[in-house]
Amino acid sequence: SSENVYERWLELLGGMRKSKAGPTINLTTAFRVSAAFACMRHIALGVAQVPFKLYQDYEEDGMARKRIARDHPLYDVVTVRPNSWQTSFEFRETMAMHACMGNAYVFLNRYRGKVAEMFLLDPCRVRAEQEEDWSISYEVQGRDGKFVELPASDIWHVRGPSWNGFMGIDTLHVAREALGLSVALEESHAGLHANGVRTSGVYSIDGILDAAQHKKLVDWLKSEAAASPGAPMVLDRKAQWVSTTMTGVDAQHKETRDHQIEEVCRFFGVLPIVIGYSGDKASTYASAEAMFSADKAQTKDPWYTRIQESADANLLTAEDRKNGYYWKFNANGLMRAVAKDRAEYLARALGSGGAPAWMTQDEVRGIEDL
Repeated sequence: SSENVYERWLELLGGMRKSKAGPTINLTTAFRVSAAFACMRHIALGVAQVPFKLYQDYEEDGMARKRIARDHPLYDVVTVRPNSWQTSFEFRETMAMHACMGNAYVFLNRYRGKVAEMFLLDPCRVRAEQEEDWSISYEVQGRDGKFVELPASDIWHVRGPSWNGFMGIDTLHVAREALGLSVALEESHAGLHANGVRTSGVYSIDGILDAAQHKKLVDWLKSEAAASPGAPMVLDRKAQWVSTTMTGVDAQHKETRDHQIEEVCRFFGVLPIVIGYSGDKASTYASAEAMFSADKAQTKDPWYTRIQESADANLLTAEDRKNGYYWKFNANGLMRAVAKDRAEYLARALGSGGAPAWMTQDEVRGIEDL
């Protein structure tokens, strides 16, 4: 197996990574596994749908305060228009999709020392190496096939879970067998449906049919029996109709496919219910609400923290950080879907129930964009 992540990406794109179940796993086949694509989309949309803003902590009249730093040069680039063809939502959605597969690379195009644009790089065209002095070097392949070395200061590298500390673990590489079995199960199931799922029965006769008799009988079954489903059959020559039923193998086929959904979700760290799979138990409103709350805590919040800290380290200067600037996802908007809980939270923030208030009415109205 290839030790270099870049080489593995090329193999994945070139269709050279074959699973033990048979199917070759690359980006195209992985996207066709509905559970895998749903997990990637869930993480990507979770990162893109939440406002990502630059804040500044400062003091005024001896009081600690914070503000949205709209006057900072990076604010408009990151929160509105990272480049000439993408919105901030689209940029963060694609970046998160790259990162959940292992690594996302962003080229920081600078003008007079300031970041003026950000371009997402195709992960399969980037080679990252850690040098002897622990610094990281990046080489990017252009459309002409040639590699150009770029300084680490021009690359914003967002890593997924990592083992060596400088490269995210390649999800397609480690999840190859789970994805391969999912593809194999789907292909075999599709084969069952290709000719009407399966034969509904066996037409058994006494004796041996020659080729002409066999063809004549098959044509008759297709024209007469298939045309009148449910009608009684009149048979001759000691013929018997033996109905077939679903076997244990058929039933386990579905169970295995269901299990693969859970298996793929484990690799991506996503709860199955948030991609539309609740298993053999129907979820209640209370259990679904608890699951979606757990999804925010176990899946979304770690990704928010990962990207926030990466942005602080790669987009802000040491002087910016010293002056109190930091990036933050405003995940309070996720509460909008739970009106009752949101109302209770804001009421308590205003002092409901006798607890000291920690917000004013103006601040609550500001949260609601009033």
